[in-house]
Amino acid sequence: MNSSEKDLEVRHATHPDQVRGFDTAALRGSYLVEDLFSPDTINAVLTHHDRIVLAGARPAGGPLTLGTWPELRSEFFLERREAGIVNVGGPGTVTVDGTKFELTTGACLYAGRGARDVVFEGSEAAFYIFSAAAHTDFPTTLVQPGEGNRLELGDQQTANRRTIDQYIHADGVRSCQIVLGVTTLHPGSTWNTMPAHTHDRRTECYLYFGLPESERIVHLLGEPDETRHLLVSDRQAVISPNWSIHSGAGTSAYSFVWAMAGENQAFGDMDGVDVKDLR
Repeated sequence: MNSSEKDLEVRHATHPDQVRGFDTAALRGSYLVEDLFSPDTINAVLTHHDRIVLAGARPAGGPLTLGTWPELRSEFFLERREAGIVNVGGPGTVTVDGTKFELTTGACLYAGRGARDVVFEGSEAAFYIFSAAAHTDFPTTLVQPGEGNRLELGDQQTANRRTIDQYIHADGVRSCQIVLGVTTLHPGSTWNTMPAHTHDRRTECYLYFGLPESERIVHLLGEPDETRHLLVSDRQAVISPNWSIHSGAGTSAYSFVWAMAGENQAFGDMDGVDVKDLR
């Protein structure tokens, strides 16, 4: 099955002044990606915020091959792009130009510019694909959970104790412009990325997973002094423009893939916002 059989949804970039007049439907339509993971197809969204493509592949009934879309004007998907791929389902494999990689839950595969054939397999697997434009080549590289740079951040007293696995970054798996990792909240902690921040030089996207079907994430977005919220379900993604905070709290335990693309790859390049300054 080829992904070109499914239309690519295109979303235009938004200005922060627009958000002041958005109702719930407009917020969700602009920033929430609800339907990435449909059985036996590859769904994708292109946002004009840094030309990022988010896609989901669920090869429930057999292999899925990553194709391309007319909007990209490319012979194959990674002709001028790179991708970070994270398995947020059961065990599966990704084959890149004939080399097969085994991905456990939470594992990350980087596929560099120029890789032609990308095939997903695994009846219980669910592959999240984060792609950005690339102007140079880096080798395809697999990182299993715990094998990247691991950070322990936050505090139980503020309900934000969390483990961060950095996979694609300047001192880890190399890429042209992607920075990507997985954060897992500790038992009893609910808040992610609080205190909040923005980074004016990058767009960041969150893909929440490991959340029970009946539970939700309250995701905060918008300018620090003009915040809004989204109610997010399991395996849904949020597009966070460079001017927006990206923080949230869940009604149950959860993990999320954070991924960025933009002007630089410095993990610490962020503009912090004091909790008391949020509005």
